[in-house]
Amino acid sequence: MRPLSTSPDPSSPSPDPARPLNVAIVSESFLPQVNGVTNSVCRVADHLRARGHRALILAPGPGPSTYAGFPVVRMPSVPLPGYRSFALGLPSRRLLSAALRAFGPDVVHLASPVLLGGAAVEAARPMALPTVAVYQTDLPGFAARHGVPGAEAIWPMLRQIHAAVDRTLVPSSAARQALAEHGFPRLSLWRRGVDTSRFHPRHRDDALRRRLAPGGEVLVGYVGRLSKDKRVDLLAQVARLRGARLVVVGDGPDRARLRRRIPSAVFTGQRTGEDLSRLCASLDVFVHTGADETFCQAVQEALASGVPVVAPASGGPLDLVEPERNGLLYDPASVRRLRLAVGRLIHNGALRRRMAAAARPSVEARTWDVVGDQLLDHYRSVITPGAAAPPRVPLRG
Repeated sequence: MRPLSTSPDPSSPSPDPARPLNVAIVSESFLPQVNGVTNSVCRVADHLRARGHRALILAPGPGPSTYAGFPVVRMPSVPLPGYRSFALGLPSRRLLSAALRAFGPDVVHLASPVLLGGAAVEAARPMALPTVAVYQTDLPGFAARHGVPGAEAIWPMLRQIHAAVDRTLVPSSAARQALAEHGFPRLSLWRRGVDTSRFHPRHRDDALRRRLAPGGEVLVGYVGRLSKDKRVDLLAQVARLRGARLVVVGDGPDRARLRRRIPSAVFTGQRTGEDLSRLCASLDVFVHTGADETFCQAVQEALASGVPVVAPASGGPLDLVEPERNGLLYDPASVRRLRLAVGRLIHNGALRRRMAAAARPSVEARTWDVVGDQLLDHYRSVITPGAAAPPRVPLRG
């Protein structure tokens, strides 16, 4: 097996770092859908614009035709069964090939590739275009929690796609280990950045806190998608803890059911911009319940906001939460452990304040500028002229 790397090979010659790049971004999700994949693509596009590069975004479904001054080509899609607000991209190789030929990219960036991304790999191959795939969604875990039969069969499909690209970027050590165990080749670590201005303790809003917890309760919050795979219903146990006020920020197909299940919680709906900044920073404890996170950006944003985190001891949070320093981890299979961890922070103000003080320093160096430049290094590494390309496995079918 090829050794796992965490950065581009420093021994390889690099193309001129001053030369602007043309980057084609093929994403399985994009605006108006708001999720982790969309947010990362937006950040990548913003960074490319700031550094003077050019980009083309190819994404499924209706939506804006430009972003950050770059064109967005909308691809055919169908609603995802059981999650109709999600546009599932259809693998139109002909349309992808035409768009790539017209743009002439130096590299193709595949954001969480599945159907659309798989077709893009095949479209890029005849043009000898380098490809970088970003693994972001635990699709087998997502499918299993939504009751899709044969979810484990998704692994061979994903492995086939990723075996055909020049490099797969993974967001956490847990995701890298999982992919290596399933035989994915050419893995490199590329973490997510955090907006340290948008998510900052200075956005803490005392007036907002009084409205959310008029009795002076400890504010315990969740921020994220409200869907079955996130296991948000576990928060019903947290809402019963003495002295706690639960705030749920986000939207999704489970919102109505969760409101019935946890009637004492404050459901704010989806929030963005300054509203989200104030909500995050105004929490006393952040709780995450999803057990299949490849990274978990919401945890990182909470930490940047100066809020201690309680999260499952699995997936991406393992790289973010330092137990007893900036938060606590719990056994993802144990609701009792979740209750105990949150309860400990609710009833121990000194511990909560100590962890809050350590939260922001643990992530403040992970800015989008830093990780964006790391991504550019990955791009340049795979497009190095004359470098020996690793063998790629052709897609079948």
